[in-house]
Amino acid sequence: MSEKIVSVFRKEGFNAAHRLHNPAWSDAKNQAVFGKCNNPNFHGHNYDVIVQVTGPVDPETGYVMDMKLLSDLMQVHVVEKFDHRNLNIEVAEFQTVMPSAENIAIVIHDLLRPHIDPNLNLKIRLYETERNFVEYPA
Repeated sequence: MSEKIVSVFRKEGFNAAHRLHNPAWSDAKNQAVFGKCNNPNFHGHNYDVIVQVTGPVDPETGYVMDMKLLSDLMQVHVVEKFDHRNLNIEVAEFQTVMPSAENIAIVIHDLLRPHIDPNLNLKIRLYETERNFVEYPA
């Protein structure tokens, strides 16, 4: 019999402000490309992040991963770091990387990856709005 692979999911939320702005571009080009998201005074979102962990079910625990541990990891490495922050100004990872939804998802993945068994697959789904979301890795 082949090994049974299961995905488990944990959802958390955070509120954060950001600005999409490429300093190498003119103000006119930034406005043309990013529109409202280029507001010099920033703008905010109520983000939802869903972390998906995929792997075999441990025969001793019945778990792919302890969901309480996953929740704790998300609180410490994502929510506490991003919630009620200006991502551009207050989060070190975005000092040189634009905090687009795509890049936020990559940063969340990179923050969590060292704390999750390397034999388990990790995927991040980040909702910037109810209708706009990204996944990493694709």
